[in-house]
Amino acid sequence: FSFVGNRSSKTFKPKKNIPEGSHQYELLKHAEATLGSGNLRMAVMLPEGEDLNEWVAVNTVDFFNQINMLYGTITDFCTEESCSVMSAGPKYEYHWADGTNIKKPIKCSAPKYIDYLMTWVQDQLDDETLFPSKIGVPFKRNFMSVAKTILKRLFRVYAHIYHQHFDSVMQLQEEAHLNTSFKHFIFFVQEFNLIDRKELVPLQELIEKLTTKDR
Repeated sequence: FSFVGNRSSKTFKPKKNIPEGSHQYELLKHAEATLGSGNLRMAVMLPEGEDLNEWVAVNTVDFFNQINMLYGTITDFCTEESCSVMSAGPKYEYHWADGTNIKKPIKCSAPKYIDYLMTWVQDQLDDETLFPSKIGVPFKRNFMSVAKTILKRLFRVYAHIYHQHFDSVMQLQEEAHLNTSFKHFIFFVQEFNLIDRKELVPLQELIEKLTTKDR
């Protein structure tokens, strides 16, 4: 999913690179090749003989990078004034807490929330004990629950973009890119049951629309 023109370099946070030549890099290349086939249901399946933790890790990094780019294109429209709360439509509002620095959920603007969220995700991805990049380094026992929390939170950025900024996305002619990225994300979390259904409710109609065609 490449970006056109000068916006290609604009990401919200620095891109998280997977080291070339590593096994995870090979997995990422495999994922990109299967995505190219256009069959997302097949593309998200665990490749034969691969470790589920590693597959989830590689894809989580990839989704972080995608959302980073997508949100990077609309940061000019997501401001303290336009988005004084982090919401996904009128019914859903998110308050931030990370359990360590901010234990009690705080109400904050969408740009602040997304900054907290992406910084928190980045810290998890950069933690070698959680996301080991070296071959043979085992994943921690709690890896999957951390990955689920990351994906649950990344979903909220998609939800905010769709509900509050879809007009801007269309002006920038990025809707096909956003839809493909989100569809890939949804197929992935559905395949491995990584996000609770109730968390997905803000985009339920869209999810049904994007996934029914491929059942």
